[in-house]
Amino acid sequence: MDVEEMKRIDRRYAEEVLDQGRLDVIDEICADDYVGHVPGFPPSDREGDKQLVGMMRAAFPDIRFTLEEQVAGGDRVLHRLTGRGTHGGEFMGVPATGRTVQATGMNINRFANGKIVESWGVIDLLGIMQQLGVVPSPGQP
Repeated sequence: MDVEEMKRIDRRYAEEVLDQGRLDVIDEICADDYVGHVPGFPPSDREGDKQLVGMMRAAFPDIRFTLEEQVAGGDRVLHRLTGRGTHGGEFMGVPATGRTVQATGMNINRFANGKIVESWGVIDLLGIMQQLGVVPSPGQP
């Protein structure tokens, strides 16, 4: 598969799924046997990905994602992004605080036959919890 085509599909995930909340796009761009890996969450299939993205969007209803960078080679694309939103719903047991947060994330997508077949994602959960006031930042009591 052409590297530019993989980057285009990867960009669709960042822009259409994450930023716009179009969860149906997951079925278009991810393989039937897709597996997603995010630390702190069990491995997921396409439905699990929809639940994870839905949970983030419910907790931060105005969340916006900016695709900062893409790097591609072989059968993989890595992207780095920034999410910004207001904590308007429960997030990992923390009731809405009304605080605005900004967090970074990175994802590596592996492609086969024109679709994403496996994904490894990292979200700055510690940074989110610090901004929500749940976990102290370094130097705070």
